[in-house]
Amino acid sequence: MQPIISVSNLNKTYASGLQALKRIDLQIRKGEIFALLGPNGAGKTTLISIVCGIVTPTEGTVRVDGHDIVRDYRAARSAIGLVPQELSVFAFESVLATVNFSRGLFGRPPNAGFLEKLLRDLSLWDKRNDRIMTLSGGMKRRVMIAKALSHEPQILFLDEPTAGVDVELRRDMWELVRVLRASGVTIILTTHYINEAEEMADRIGVINKGELILVENKAELMKKLGKKQLTLHLQRPMAKIPQELADWSLALKDGGHEIEYHFDSVEEDTGVPALLKRMGELGIAFHDLNTRQSSLEEIFVSLVSERAGARSEHAAAVP
Repeated sequence: MQPIISVSNLNKTYASGLQALKRIDLQIRKGEIFALLGPNGAGKTTLISIVCGIVTPTEGTVRVDGHDIVRDYRAARSAIGLVPQELSVFAFESVLATVNFSRGLFGRPPNAGFLEKLLRDLSLWDKRNDRIMTLSGGMKRRVMIAKALSHEPQILFLDEPTAGVDVELRRDMWELVRVLRASGVTIILTTHYINEAEEMADRIGVINKGELILVENKAELMKKLGKKQLTLHLQRPMAKIPQELADWSLALKDGGHEIEYHFDSVEEDTGVPALLKRMGELGIAFHDLNTRQSSLEEIFVSLVSERAGARSEHAAAVP
C-alpha cells in the first residue's frame, strides 16, 4: 500500500545557518497513529511545518496522498488538518462562524449537520454563538481542533495538542482521535506527554537535533529496548550487597529493605533464576517480589543519551 505521507532526503537549513532537519526519510501509513517524540528544538515542529506546506524545505521531497507538497500544494494541503501549538483564532468571531469560514477556505460546501456533530464532539455546541475572545484557553484549544477538522481532512497533525490544557479536554480529544482513526483518518502527533504516545500510538519516531534516530512499531520498540526491573522485598534489611552476588549488579533500595535488579526481558538467560537460587543458598529471604517494564519515557531518554554519547566519542576521535 502506498504511504499517505512520504518524506525523502529532507533537509532544512535556515538563513542563520541552523540546520533544523538532516536527511529525514519517513513513510507514514494510512490510518495509523504516529507519534513523533523529541526534546525542545529537536525539529518536530519544523518537520510538521514542511509537510503542511508552511515552511519550504532546503532539499528533499514530501508527498501527501500522492501530491508533491510544493508543486501541487493545494491538493496536498486540502488533505491535511493542522492543530498548531500556538492559538491562532479570530477573537471577535463566533465559534460557529470561525469553523464555517475555515471549512470554506478549503472549498468544502456547507454542511450544517457535520459541523454540529463536530462541535458537539468537542463540547463546543453550547458555545457556538460565543465570541472566541470570551472563551477560556481550553475552549480556544477546542476551537483550534474544530477548525482543523472542519474540511474533513484525511490526515490530522496535532502539534503538542494537550500542552497546558485541562484533563477533561485531554480525555475528550483522545476519544475523538480514536473515533477519527477508526474512520480511516491518519493521525500524526507530537507530545511531551510520553504516556499519551505510549497509550495511543501505533508507531513511534524519535527525533533529536534534526535527525530521525529511529522509527519503530511501539510494541517492537518496547520489546527491543524495554528493560525489566525486579524488586525483591527482603524479610530483614541489609547493610550492603554480599560479594557473592556481585555478578548481578544489584542495588539496595529503601534503606536496605529492597534489592533491585535490572535485566533484559528478551534475553534467553535473564539471570533471575540463578539470582534467586543463589540468594536461597546464602539464606537471604524475601517476602514479596515484583517486576516492572521500562516505560517509553525511560527508553526515549536512553536513546537520546546514547546518541549524544556517540556524537561526543566521534568528535573526540576526530583530530
